[in-house]
Amino acid sequence: QVQLVESGGGLVQPGGSLRLSCAASGSIFRNYDMGWYRQAPGKQRELVATITRGGSTNYVDSVKGRFTISRDSAKNTVYLQMNSLKPEDTAVYYCNAARWGIVEYWGQGTQVTVSS
Repeated sequence: QVQLVESGGGLVQPGGSLRLSCAASGSIFRNYDMGWYRQAPGKQRELVATITRGGSTNYVDSVKGRFTISRDSAKNTVYLQMNSLKPEDTAVYYCNAARWGIVEYWGQGTQVTVSS
């Protein structure tokens, strides 16, 4: 049973923007903190941003001021708005759901490529 479904990846030029979406089942959205990880070729998966059930957010330093994570309770969806994209943001982005800091659910991933 698919619990998290991502969309919104693609190819964008440096300086451009993309918005990723992660649709979750209602039970997950209500009970879990949500986040986005990314994995670039040859690199380990890294945490990009998180948002708690209460709406508190946290970002890795490299995306602060450029990325914004948000959640829409009416749509059971988490978003990652990515602005001023750089080539080093190129990666597969994964949505996740966590409780007490432990990730329990992963999405299938969506490719983001930043290139001219």
